[in-house]
Amino acid sequence: MTNEVLWLPRPDAVESTNIGRFSQWLSRREERDLTSYPALWRYSVDHLRPFWGAVWEYLGLGKTVPEHRVLADEAMPETVWFPDESFNYARAVLTAPGVGDDDVLVRAYSDTRAPVEWTLTDLREAVARARAGLVSHGVRRGDRVAAWMPNIPETLALMLASASLGAVFSSCAPEFGTRAVLDRFSQIEPKVLVAVDGYRYGSKEIDRTADIRAVAAGLPGLKKVVTLQYLGASDPEGETWDRFCSYDDGVGFEAVSFDHPLYVLYSSGTTGLPKAIVHSHGGMAIEHAKMHALHHDLGVGDRFFWYSTTGWMMWNYLVSAPIIGAGIVLFDGAPDPVGMWRLAEESGTTFFGTSAPFLMACRSRGVKPAREADLSKLRGIGSTGAPLPDVGFDYVYSDITESAQLQSLSGGTDLCTGFLGGAPTVPVWRGELSCRCLGADVQSFDPEGHHAIGREGELVIVSPMPSMPVGLWGDPLRQRYRDTYLMDFPGVWRHGDWITITDRGSAVISGRSDATLNRGGVRMGTAEFYAVVEAVEGVADSLVIHLDDEKEDRLLLFVSCAEDVVLDDALRQRIKRALREQLSPRHVPDLVKEVPAIPRTLSGKKVEIPVKKILKGAKPEDAISTDALANPEALKAFI
Repeated sequence: MTNEVLWLPRPDAVESTNIGRFSQWLSRREERDLTSYPALWRYSVDHLRPFWGAVWEYLGLGKTVPEHRVLADEAMPETVWFPDESFNYARAVLTAPGVGDDDVLVRAYSDTRAPVEWTLTDLREAVARARAGLVSHGVRRGDRVAAWMPNIPETLALMLASASLGAVFSSCAPEFGTRAVLDRFSQIEPKVLVAVDGYRYGSKEIDRTADIRAVAAGLPGLKKVVTLQYLGASDPEGETWDRFCSYDDGVGFEAVSFDHPLYVLYSSGTTGLPKAIVHSHGGMAIEHAKMHALHHDLGVGDRFFWYSTTGWMMWNYLVSAPIIGAGIVLFDGAPDPVGMWRLAEESGTTFFGTSAPFLMACRSRGVKPAREADLSKLRGIGSTGAPLPDVGFDYVYSDITESAQLQSLSGGTDLCTGFLGGAPTVPVWRGELSCRCLGADVQSFDPEGHHAIGREGELVIVSPMPSMPVGLWGDPLRQRYRDTYLMDFPGVWRHGDWITITDRGSAVISGRSDATLNRGGVRMGTAEFYAVVEAVEGVADSLVIHLDDEKEDRLLLFVSCAEDVVLDDALRQRIKRALREQLSPRHVPDLVKEVPAIPRTLSGKKVEIPVKKILKGAKPEDAISTDALANPEALKAFI
């Protein structure tokens, strides 16, 4: 495993960064030296109660809480955090410590309309108006509010308005088809649906008016439909957003418990109804505040951007940044490989978050962001959604930045955070996630449940985290919750990835544990395979499928090529040679075939298991819901 260092912390990081100052404060409090990251991480997982109590207090979420009332019950999934604390997520966001009323808090860019800027006062007023609209239609604590909306300020205002009432919010991006929307929203039975009439993606216009009617007809408990005239293409369905938000009665905040439901997120839903995952007010606030302040080093004066839609957990993660005083940058549209970097310059972004596939697409197209835009304000670059291969790390430091810290993150919708990532006091090693995040006791288990350093195993989290879901919707006895997360190793969270933890404390994710390649007893995660294949010049993307049963043992590799490149015998041989030399002769594919595109979910993940089912003869409609795909047409080549 490589140990090449690509970035080093500043010599004065303990004095100049949020995490450094926090570690000094905690060291004085605990009367021990916790200023090194390994010492601080170890303390955070061995002493859950004082650690999370310290985060709560230090980041201004509440007053000092006695240790025994920080975590009243440690057993998963009955974990009880901060049982005595009243809290409201919307109040925490709208407090925005250190931000003046007239300071710009939200900058929003769009393919559909001109840029928008909202000050803190603008956001508070928008929340007040949306809140009044919800109240006028009978929304109360516990009711559900659904948004079929893009990544724009109005969606943020609606979510905060819902939270202020103790209602439960849920969102789908407008590119979700009607079936995908109904698969999600029908589970939670919303009282109010807010949707946009349409949107632009690049130069393409999509009218959603007829689809809004279809979705509304499929939600029998729905009391009100509200349409934001975003595209302005046709007559709105139901009440207009402007009328819905015509009254301002000020912002109030319902005092709710720490674990009160805030919003519902969804799993990908590629092979059945998506899981409806319930996250809490307190859990989201404390976890996101910890990540934004201590890991991303954000605060007053920063601009935080992460390319996301409202159908991906990174949107929820992004919009929590005002809790620690950071401004946010929103974007709705097609992620142009050059345009996104110019947006970073125009918006004054200081931390630029995106997906690993986007970075690899920029590399494949030969984009050199440092030449296209002034990125001197960037102090951090985030990558998630898939493992970033070694060449992706090289690309960041050769063509994007020499000074910003690259933080490759791994986490998931289930916890709505990253539990592996980076920190300003930890180096960046090529091809590795720099550290286990504070409070995340991530370990690598063998089949018998034993942890070890330096060997591949199941990624598990052995201690509770506040951001673990408070439940799955429609699962009051939490049996499905236990079956999903806690079955394989009783009382321990199994996440479903292969992980190797190094003796430096960094980690490598080698793929999903349900999509492992095992040829001749040599087991390998698919991420390792992709890292080699997609480093071959001319390859833009790839998908590997192992057909292994009593009838056959064939390894099939599908590639989409870079622009103006075709898969010829020479490229096939380069791919096979790279796999033979860098992985093993047993992992040389039996077939290398070109396809127009690799199918991905709406959140950008490669679709491995459903494609395998299709290739083994399953009916496509039984193998996958195409509404869960960003590019369903990509399945045609496999069918």
